[in-house]
Amino acid sequence: MKAILKMLTLFVAGFSLPMDASEGLSNEEAQVFLEHLWEDHQQMLRKKRSEEMEEKRIKIGEHTMRFVSKDYGNKPIDGWSLFISLHGGGGAPAAVNESQWNNQFRLGDAYMPKNAIYLAPRAPTNTWNLWHEAHIDQFLDRLIENHVALEDVNPDSVFLMGYSAGGDGVYQLAPRMADRLAGAAMMAGHPNEASPLGLRNIAFAIHVGEHDGGYNRNSVAKEWAEKLEALRSADNRGYETQIQIHDNKGHWMDLQDRVAVPWLQKFVRNPVPKRVVWQQDDVVHERFYWLALPAGMAKKGQHVTASIEGQIISIEKVDKVDRFLVRLNDEMLDLDKPITVVSVDGSTLFEGKVVRLRETAKRTFATRRDKALTFFAELLINLEANKAMQTTSLHDAPDL
Repeated sequence: MKAILKMLTLFVAGFSLPMDASEGLSNEEAQVFLEHLWEDHQQMLRKKRSEEMEEKRIKIGEHTMRFVSKDYGNKPIDGWSLFISLHGGGGAPAAVNESQWNNQFRLGDAYMPKNAIYLAPRAPTNTWNLWHEAHIDQFLDRLIENHVALEDVNPDSVFLMGYSAGGDGVYQLAPRMADRLAGAAMMAGHPNEASPLGLRNIAFAIHVGEHDGGYNRNSVAKEWAEKLEALRSADNRGYETQIQIHDNKGHWMDLQDRVAVPWLQKFVRNPVPKRVVWQQDDVVHERFYWLALPAGMAKKGQHVTASIEGQIISIEKVDKVDRFLVRLNDEMLDLDKPITVVSVDGSTLFEGKVVRLRETAKRTFATRRDKALTFFAELLINLEANKAMQTTSLHDAPDL
């Protein structure tokens, strides 16, 4: 009878919670389990990804991304920094974009990142939006994953940069991929409809020539400077920026923009910040730092802002979403102590202890393959029901 009771689960709004908390892991057991996950993953990558790294060619679906890279300086004890540098061009013949790619790689000798791998990918397409189509996020995610596991890159020292159309991509990609980055630098680009809200926890540089009036790049850069200044004023622990409108310069800034590189390298990624501002773009993601959505629920325009103080998680703002996940690990708070989740209206959604679960760790690791973004517990927030409960499994983890 006792064994049967242990197997019973409580089902509430599509999720389940073990009835016996003793099935969970201690903090020490959880860390050992995480190391096993990481070691198994590295072994898998050595078998499956070594060839694409040697060929410097990644294929995902119908698209292929080539890349070239160069080391600058010496590898630090905690691993290389990685700069991913996006070329210009766009809606032009392939030969033009090829030339822009080669030029972006040569710029590495001018930018000279310290103790870093400078990597220039070739956009998989020649479309006008070559760096912010939906497949780009997958390619950059894979580039980072491969270099962390196989080239000893420090996952907390990854930076994104780009010039012209590459700068367009940085405007779009950095806010929606911020949890992968320590910082990003936009050179001579245009944001289109992108929002700066997701940049809260990374360093972000904007460099544009004073006379770069094409697509209103200069005036839009000033608008973004005002937006970021306002965000910083309202939240002085976030939105670190370096913004320079270069006097008497046009689209080409005569390398004055290279000051962004040493500035960026003063920052490291914080994978579990105390406050997260998540704004869904037109290319949607199902997870962002320690927030996530159940499979199939991500939509353009959704917004969640949440923060942590001590053992209290506060849901500060939500829009266009009534069910989402708060994921937890021991870097964020003490999972051996009770946790409280407070809703926007001040009501208590959850109060109590959570259980560290292998299943949750495996699932959250499998969707990102990042040790620092692996979580051993998660709470499903149901705003309609005004409550939250710990999950065990919402959907199967995708294959690695």
